[in-house]
Amino acid sequence: QVQLVESGGGLVQAGGSLRLSCVASGRTFSRSAMGWFRQAPGKEREFVAGIIWSGGSTYYVDSVKGRFTISRDSAKNTGYLQMNSLKPEDPAVYYCAAGRAWSSSPSSYDYWGQGTQVTVSS
Repeated sequence: QVQLVESGGGLVQAGGSLRLSCVASGRTFSRSAMGWFRQAPGKEREFVAGIIWSGGSTYYVDSVKGRFTISRDSAKNTGYLQMNSLKPEDPAVYYCAAGRAWSSSPSSYDYWGQGTQVTVSS
């Protein structure tokens, strides 16, 4: 079993920054990859960024490339999503997820955090 606890969401002005954190605990083989997803009201859950836990390879949806950075600190069992230059289209509930392999599909991840709200004011 893997538990994920997110933090770091909040209200920020457009152009501002937030850093989300996701602390993982439990069986390490079950979190070979970590993904960040977001879901806005009335929309499907959308892939944002992913990272291979052991090698550190990263993946991004086009809309956040150059603005968001995913990283992990293996010693702390924590993943991060640094979000810069936030735009009015970025607000959503952001979720971290852990799975055995990287994928942009939510169905490929076995474990999910509770979500953290990100709000951007114009």
